[in-house]
Amino acid sequence: MADSLFLEVVTPQKAVVSEEAQIVVAPGSEGEFGVLKGHTTFLTSLKIGCLRYNDASGKERRVFINQGFAEVLPDKVTVLAESADRRKDIDVQRSEQAKARAEKRLADKSENVDIARAEAALMRAVQRIAMAKA
Repeated sequence: MADSLFLEVVTPQKAVVSEEAQIVVAPGSEGEFGVLKGHTTFLTSLKIGCLRYNDASGKERRVFINQGFAEVLPDKVTVLAESADRRKDIDVQRSEQAKARAEKRLADKSENVDIARAEAALMRAVQRIAMAKA
């Protein structure tokens, strides 16, 4: 496809996406950004959120991204994420359980709770649930 770019989403454990895309929209740490073929080169950090892209046939696909980095080149987007899951691979029941655990930790007022870690776990769970149900 002449107007497509190549998208790769990889984690330390696996390659999640490796295919042609018409457009990529990612959760940048400074805000969401979109990429079409011919985009200016840049490197950015990513926050927890949903990466959306249209595959070669034009169908929208979604991938949960748990932080990381994106490198944008004129014909390629590479995402290196701590973890990532395609929408179809998200286990909603497991995410609901993770959400409940995180909320319980945040409700615990003892000094033994790592608030930042609990908030990040809650954010991951909420994003996964929302994306799976979208």
